[in-house]
Amino acid sequence: MSTSPTLNQASLPAPAAVKIVVLSTGGTIACTRGPEGSLIPTVSGEELVSGLRSRFDPASTTFEVRELNRLDSSSMTLADVDEIITAVHRVYEDPEVSGVVVTHGTDTMEETAVAVDVFHTDPRPVVFTGSQLPFDHPEGDGPENLFEAAVVAADPAARGIGTLIVFGHAVLPARGATKVHTSALNGFGSTAPAAHPRPRPLPTQVPLRDVRVDIIAAWPGAPRTQVDAALAEGAQGLVVAALGAGNVGTELGVALGEALDAGVAVVISTRVAQGEVHGSYGGAGGGATLAAKGALGSAHYRPGQARMLLAAALAAGVDPAAVFQDSGM
Repeated sequence: MSTSPTLNQASLPAPAAVKIVVLSTGGTIACTRGPEGSLIPTVSGEELVSGLRSRFDPASTTFEVRELNRLDSSSMTLADVDEIITAVHRVYEDPEVSGVVVTHGTDTMEETAVAVDVFHTDPRPVVFTGSQLPFDHPEGDGPENLFEAAVVAADPAARGIGTLIVFGHAVLPARGATKVHTSALNGFGSTAPAAHPRPRPLPTQVPLRDVRVDIIAAWPGAPRTQVDAALAEGAQGLVVAALGAGNVGTELGVALGEALDAGVAVVISTRVAQGEVHGSYGGAGGGATLAAKGALGSAHYRPGQARMLLAAALAAGVDPAAVFQDSGM
C-alpha cells in the first residue's frame, strides 16, 4: 500500500473475511450543531458506522464498534490517550481482527496517533480519521474519511506500517503527521521525509497519565520564567518550540542549560512548518550549545508529537533518543 498523499478510492478490501473494529472517541466527526450553533459531540459510534456498513459486502467485511468517549479532542488528557492505547491493545488480542479505525477530533489527532504508534508492536494497522465538518453538515467529509480509513485498515498491504492518519484522501504515517489547516478538508500533511523509516516501537505499553512534559515557546526576548514555572510545577521533561532550526534567546537558553545540568530531559523542536532540527549555532541559546549540554533534537517531529514521544520515553524509563529517529542535534 502506498503512503502517498492521495488514496485510490476505487480500492476495496480483499474478498477474504475482514473484521474491522472502530473505536469512537468523539471529535467533529461526531458533532452536531446545538440550538446556539456551537458544535457538540452527540453522535454515537454506532451511528457513525451505520452508514459505513452499507458500503461493504457484509458477507466479507464486518464491523464492531467500541465507543470510548465523546470528547472534543482539545479536551483530551493523557489519561484519555492511555485509554485509547489500552483499547487498541485489547482489540488486537483477537486474532480475527484485521484492522482498527479510531475516530478522533482533528485538534489533537496527531498527538494521540503518535502515542498509539510508539507502543504499537502488532503488524496490523491502526488508522485514525475524523472530519473538519460536523456529522449533520449536508456536505460533511466524515463519511468519506471513515470509509477510506476502513479501506486502508482492511488492506493487507497496510500491515507492518504502524499507525496511520487517513484524512482528505491522504494516507500518512502517524509519526510526522500534523494538522496543516484549521478548516480545509485536506487538513493534514507531514513533516517527515519521504520513505522515512519508522523507529522501533517500545516493547511494553506503560501509562502516560502520571508523566508531565511541558512545551516551552521561544520568541525574541522570551524570559526564563516559563522554564522556572514548569519545573516548579513538577515537569519531568521539556519540549521547546524553538526558533529556526533549534535556537532560543539568551535568557531562555540559560534556563534550559540549568535544567539540563539538573538532569531534566530537554527536547528541542521548532515552530517552523518544515525541515529538521539541527544544532548549528553557538551562544547561550544556540542549538549547538544546548546539544552540547545534552538537549536532544526532535528531528522532524513538531512540539505536540515530540511531547508525546518524550513522555513515552520517560514513562518507560528509556533513553529519549530511543523514540526519536536521526535526532539532528
